Amino acid sequence: MKGKLYLIPNTLGSNTAHVIPSEVALKAISLRHFIVEDIRTARRYLKLLNAEMDIDSSQFYVLNKHTSPRELSDFLTPLKNGNDMGIISEAGCPGVADPGAEIVQLAHKEGIKVIPMTGPSSILLALMASGMNGQSFAFNGYLPIKRDERIKAIKHFENRSRIENQSQIFIEAPYRNMALAEDILNCTHPNTQLCIACNITLPDEYIVTNSVCAWKGKLPDLHKKPSIFIILAE
Repeated sequence: MKGKLYLIPNTLGSNTAHVIPSEVALKAISLRHFIVEDIRTARRYLKLLNAEMDIDSSQFYVLNKHTSPRELSDFLTPLKNGNDMGIISEAGCPGVADPGAEIVQLAHKEGIKVIPMTGPSSILLALMASGMNGQSFAFNGYLPIKRDERIKAIKHFENRSRIENQSQIFIEAPYRNMALAEDILNCTHPNTQLCIACNITLPDEYIVTNSVCAWKGKLPDLHKKPSIFIILAE
C-alpha cells in the first residue's frame, strides 16, 4: 500500500500555537519523511511543534528552484514504499504561492492520496480582511520586475477588475514592496480600492483598505515586510 502525502502549512512568522491546529501539529511530528524548501528552517519548525521530536531520525528532500525533474520523481520513493510524507513550505500553505504543486501533480499520477491540512494562507487572510469581493477574485502572483512592464500589468488587472468586478491580488519580493505600492498609486484610477496587508498574524499586523486617492502620501513602511496587495476598481 502506498503512503499518503500530507500538505503541512507553516506559520507566517507567528507563534505556532496561534495558527497551527493541534491535529496538524500531531500529524507533522508523526512523520519521518519530508519535502521542504530549506532543511534548517523545516527542522526548526518541527521542533517548535514538539521539542521532543527526534529530528535526526527524519529524512528531508529539498524542493526549490534548483531541484531537477528527475529529483522530483525520486522524492516519491518513500511514498511508493508505503511511508507517509509531508510537504512543508517556508511560510503558509504548500503549493499556494510556494513550491509543492509539482510534487502533488506527480503524486496524483502515481495514485497517491494527497491530504491538504488546515493552516494560514496570507492570500486568503488578506482577502477576508480587505472588504473586497470574495466571490470573485484572482491571485496574480508576482508582477514583472521592469517598471514599464509592471505598470502595464497593473493597468491590465485594474481594467479586468472593473469589467468583471473581480478582486485582483498581487505579491512582491519584500524589498520591492514600496516600488510596487507607488506604481499602483501612480497608474490606477483615484477611486480604485487598494488593500495593503502586511505582516499578517504578527503582532504588528497591518491591514488597511482605502481608495488610491486616500493612500497618496500615506503609505506605511513596507520595506522587507511580507505584504499582500489587492485592488478592486469601481
